Amino acid sequence: MRGLDVARVLLFLSLDFQGKKYPCALVKWFIKTDEEPNDVTGMWTVEPEMKDGEPLISIIHLDCIIRAAHLIPVYGDDFIPMIHPSDTLDAFELYSINKYADHHAFAIIT
Repeated sequence: MRGLDVARVLLFLSLDFQGKKYPCALVKWFIKTDEEPNDVTGMWTVEPEMKDGEPLISIIHLDCIIRAAHLIPVYGDDFIPMIHPSDTLDAFELYSINKYADHHAFAIIT
């Protein structure tokens, strides 16, 4: 993943410190499950990063966010329960990072 980390933005906020405004995001971190992409799909697999049994959450500056990532749940062999689309990133344990999404959707604007 070329040194990039994966995080889910939970909230956008700004902080004022000594008269300067800092645009930030509250994020929930994901961690790679392997050192290489999946042999079958060619995609990296991530899971929520945990610390002491709780999701790792932090505040980062918006300048640290480079691009969006499209996460696809790893469904497994069981039936998928009825879930609301907004709960998808909380309902599964593993996610694949979709590298096949339209490359224009993730173009970095300079």
